[in-house]
Amino acid sequence: MLEIQKKLTNTFYAILALPATAMGFALSIQISALSWILSTKYKLDIHDVGLVWAAGPIAGILGQVIIGIISDNVWLWNGRRRPFILIGGFLAAMMLLALPNIDVISSSLGIGGILGVAIVVALTLDLAINVSFNPTRSIIADVTPEGVERTKGYTWMQTISGTFGVLAYVIGAVWDNYVLIYFGVFLVLLLSLIPPFFIEEPRYLAGESEANNKSKAKSSFGDILNYIQPLWGFLLYAIYAITMRMLNIHFDNYFAEIICFIITLFFIFKVLMQKSEGKSIEEKGLIGFKKVLAAHSFTWVGIQTMFVYMFAYVQYKVFGYGEGSVIPEDVSIQMGKVVTISFLIFNAIAAVLPAFVLEPITRKIGKVKTHFICIASMAIGYAAMLFLGFSPVIIYIIMAILGIGWASTISLPFAIMSQQVDQAKMGLFMGLFNLSVVLPQLVASFGIGLAISQAENKSLIFIISTITLAISAFLWMLVKEEKVHM
Repeated sequence: MLEIQKKLTNTFYAILALPATAMGFALSIQISALSWILSTKYKLDIHDVGLVWAAGPIAGILGQVIIGIISDNVWLWNGRRRPFILIGGFLAAMMLLALPNIDVISSSLGIGGILGVAIVVALTLDLAINVSFNPTRSIIADVTPEGVERTKGYTWMQTISGTFGVLAYVIGAVWDNYVLIYFGVFLVLLLSLIPPFFIEEPRYLAGESEANNKSKAKSSFGDILNYIQPLWGFLLYAIYAITMRMLNIHFDNYFAEIICFIITLFFIFKVLMQKSEGKSIEEKGLIGFKKVLAAHSFTWVGIQTMFVYMFAYVQYKVFGYGEGSVIPEDVSIQMGKVVTISFLIFNAIAAVLPAFVLEPITRKIGKVKTHFICIASMAIGYAAMLFLGFSPVIIYIIMAILGIGWASTISLPFAIMSQQVDQAKMGLFMGLFNLSVVLPQLVASFGIGLAISQAENKSLIFIISTITLAISAFLWMLVKEEKVHM
């Protein structure tokens, strides 16, 4: 073990953050360039592009959980997570390299059309990014002790990853997406293939023997369903929505959404009513984990709604164009600029705060209380957008406020969650924790998307975001910060 790892120096935390940074940068490229290149260079219609994008959350539902379970129970190349980081990083980089060269690949394979190759490349990129996030985050919990040091690991992860994410947007804006893609190939390879060899993973966790470690790392399908009980309503809706989309069936009512929402509230209330007094350490941890899932899921309903529909809000509230309006090209460029600058500010704040502001605060008042304050500030920010966000300057100011909540959302919940669960199942629980992200994303894409498309007043976007973040803040108040050793 290197001396920097033994002493848990800042240099080690920086190295530990680099694999997650590689995947985050690949994701930033995907967000910036994937739809653009599929639509402009390869002429895929919007339906095909939409199917490619839907694969990400769908892959996350199964992929992260499966990879998490496997990585908990293997030891290869002197690591649990190392093999998956290396393979995932290599695949992501190769698919980025292939993206601008799909026509060349298609010709070399003797395939007449490029649609099939384009979809395969794009889907492989999406899958590589999605499933590789699990080991890059799990390894931080594996090699850091519970408490302050683990929180520092996740806040450093977000600060470094977020900084490179902002760099991706700057490269795309100053130069172009082709420069961004080719730079990304080099960076993803560098950050995913080299740093893992400077991180020594423990062969066994928490001083356990080989026999009981392997025994504890097993979970049945029934166990897994029980772990994610607060998300059952989201899961049912995701299955329903995906099935309806594949069968091209559309309903103008919201019966399914209402039923799934009631189911979600029922199981969240059930979790909230559970008492941890007199329970075993493992049972206390599972109750805490379920509360974290419930609170985090509502955070992502609101945030994803903003991500997907921010352009529609700017178009309606700032520039006064309704859905389906003919928009002059110069106005369209201005709208795109407002959205781009908004998210640049949003992500820049989220890159700076975790390691330099939030982590020191957690040392004084704790992780849960810090995160609650950040999420509450985000609910207030969304309400401010609803009542005041009618000009670009005001929107930029509000997006900076929202960046506080975003900084916490993508750093502190990992540390909070990781101290609640069995360390020998960290990969599994990290994958299950991801369900509290991807399932709400599907709700935002399908159910909320239908409501917003039918609403003439696009302020509904931030009404939904305000309400869901307020619910999330309330649920975070009920999460206890307690160390759980298993």
